Amino acid sequence: MKKDIKKKIEELRKEISRHNKKYYVDNKPEISDHEYDRLMDELKKLEDAYPELVTPESPTQRVGGEIVKEFHTVGHKVPMLSIDNTYSPEEIMKFDERVKKNLEVDKLNYVAELKIDGVSISLLYENGVFIQGATRGDGFKGDDVTVNLKTIKSLPLKLDVKKGASMPELFEARGEVYLPAKVFLEINEEKENLGEELFANPRNAAAGSLKLLDSSLVARRHLDLWIYGVGYIKGSEFKTQFEALNFLKDSGFRVNPNIKKCGSIEEVIKYCNAWQDKRHGLEYDIDGMVIKVDSFSYQKALGQTSKSPRWMIAYKFPAERKETVLEDIIVQVGRTGALTPVAVLKPIELAGSTVSRASLHNQDEIGRKGVKIGDHVLVEKAGEIIPQVVEVVKKKRNGSEKEFFMPKKCPVCRSVVKRLKNEVALRCENISCPAQLKERIRHFASREALDIEGMGDAIVAQLVDNKLIKDYGDIYVLKHEKVADLDRMADKSALNLINAIEKSKSNSLNRLVYGLGIRHVGVRSAWILASRFKSLDRLAKADIEELQGIDEIGPVMAESIFNFFRTGENKKIIEKLKHNGVNMQEKDVGSNPGNIEGKTFVVTGSLENFSRHQIEELIRRSGGNASSSVSKNTDYVVAGKDPGSKFEKAKALGVKIIDENEFKKLI
Repeated sequence: MKKDIKKKIEELRKEISRHNKKYYVDNKPEISDHEYDRLMDELKKLEDAYPELVTPESPTQRVGGEIVKEFHTVGHKVPMLSIDNTYSPEEIMKFDERVKKNLEVDKLNYVAELKIDGVSISLLYENGVFIQGATRGDGFKGDDVTVNLKTIKSLPLKLDVKKGASMPELFEARGEVYLPAKVFLEINEEKENLGEELFANPRNAAAGSLKLLDSSLVARRHLDLWIYGVGYIKGSEFKTQFEALNFLKDSGFRVNPNIKKCGSIEEVIKYCNAWQDKRHGLEYDIDGMVIKVDSFSYQKALGQTSKSPRWMIAYKFPAERKETVLEDIIVQVGRTGALTPVAVLKPIELAGSTVSRASLHNQDEIGRKGVKIGDHVLVEKAGEIIPQVVEVVKKKRNGSEKEFFMPKKCPVCRSVVKRLKNEVALRCENISCPAQLKERIRHFASREALDIEGMGDAIVAQLVDNKLIKDYGDIYVLKHEKVADLDRMADKSALNLINAIEKSKSNSLNRLVYGLGIRHVGVRSAWILASRFKSLDRLAKADIEELQGIDEIGPVMAESIFNFFRTGENKKIIEKLKHNGVNMQEKDVGSNPGNIEGKTFVVTGSLENFSRHQIEELIRRSGGNASSSVSKNTDYVVAGKDPGSKFEKAKALGVKIIDENEFKKLI
């Protein structure tokens, strides 16, 4: 029976891997998403039932969920050296002359490839199975980011070499991880909504994503990959770069199709010039071309310097810049209160689109560049995506230009704005500011805050747009009949929402502190504050010195908390919450912080004395980590009735399993 199951699992893996390649590498899907999901569900159920049959190369191991405490350093089989740059056709010709002179030849074949603007990585395969992935690092050693790289759907976990070709015993592929332009814009929009610093360009975003410690977060970034070469190989040989690229493509790697084998340097230059004009039509960034001597024997003869190979060179495209007039500077207020100056430009066509606005980031940046309203300015797209003012054409000034200064009051609600220590951004601290309102209400009602079931994005938008609530304090005076009148809100749904709102009043203090949306205060910080002060009134009266004296509360967070409770509008909203019966006191949950500090728990099955949220909150309050998936880094699985697949996986991995009573003793 088990033999049949194993065979079925192997067949499913093979079929799913083939469809992955068809979809993510070949761009020629053969089945619908629904049919693909059905295959994955079938495989997951079998692996959950037989966790001992799970292997690292299974398609189910891509989804993320593993959390690492730090990245370990690993060595590269062959150094990942940097590439020398050229900036003109004349410099490319000089490179060709040097190479021919050193080789004592008159004619050479080159391979010209797009220079992907991403993060260089090495991928190590043993007998065709992916075993390790690392960043470039210093060229000799890099960070082991294997778990994060597995989330990239186009990366083959097991090679499928062409019929007749031999599988290398050990094989290191080289590639570039990148973030598609559309995904980059979505991530920055989300970061802006959260009041976080934006990524400067897709390359920075890709690098930042690969260094996240939680692979489930990496999976949500939708990174992708192009493979461009071989670093090390044992058990097979190639004569040329072009031959190696074809092997990589045939083995399941995603190799960029825009590669050209050229018989002369003139042909290389022609190809580079063509892509300088076409690059804006791609869904990923390139910042130039890479030119390689095709023959591996010639590459070996040419060798390398201490920093870079002598057999390849990069031709960097000049950034496209255009001059226009900066007609005005307006100030936008983000959903978490950050004030951002935006340049209003006389529209220009730049890098394939019309540009009429550009972020100026903050007052310091405006001062550094010397920007004035009415200036002639040079504009380019950072990472080919985000328009930015790079330089003022000062020789064109005529004296009519005007200095710009950030406002002292919020341009939306007129509250006094503040600048925290160690921050460059000005912020509106008024939690009822219309520019921030919807996002603040969503946060207040979210699962980890007041947990108001049924108050999703669409309902929040309607409540605000219909002026039923002006701040989250108004949530507690909503009437059933008003809610029932909203679009797509049946009478029963309205009643359920009103009941959920009433239930949320009795939540613990730490949830309320988190729900208030105080900048820099996360879930863990909210628990610390609630445990220390025991009531919202006492927390509100704390001065900066007292706040800074608390472990894990730094000076930036302390100042943020202090300012929040001294903003008049915020005081009024807190009074609304108090008047309408929202709990403002810490509840004694009998926790014993420290006993489980730093330990990771997974809860599975039905518990008798706790809801899932309650026990996870208790774990976190006691210094532990509550995770949703079992891995080798899990310390304990708390199992209730009908525990399911997590229980089986814990047994297979040797993770300690405890029941509810053992958990109580532990804390």
